[in-house]
Amino acid sequence: MPLAQLNIARMRYPLESPEMAGFVSRLADVNASAEDAPGFVWRLKDEDGPGATSYRLLGDDRLIVNLSVWDDLDSLRAFVIGQAGHRDVLQARYDWFERAVEPMTVCWEVPVGHEPSLEEAESMLLLLRREGP
Repeated sequence: MPLAQLNIARMRYPLESPEMAGFVSRLADVNASAEDAPGFVWRLKDEDGPGATSYRLLGDDRLIVNLSVWDDLDSLRAFVIGQAGHRDVLQARYDWFERAVEPMTVCWEVPVGHEPSLEEAESMLLLLRREGP
């Protein structure tokens, strides 16, 4: 069964600021690599650029959203830790994003062909925060 994943992060600076340029400059390449990765199914995109940077969750304008669907956990894991560009961004994340003090990532099974909404993703994150894994 496919696996949806939501990953959010609280930006330390406005997205358009010079401090975020290193992150923004990598978005197109990392997202293209995800779309080409084995097991990738779908990701949330906005019309403003290569990511989903116009979307927000939890009423927080500083939260940036990544929502995608993968064939399975192994495919997602292989991309997250195995793709060099993504791994480089992960290693530098504290240059751009605050350290999390609560869960910021959640995964859940979805039916084949399902594209989760932001509302569904937020609900799953809040459920994880409330009840644990």
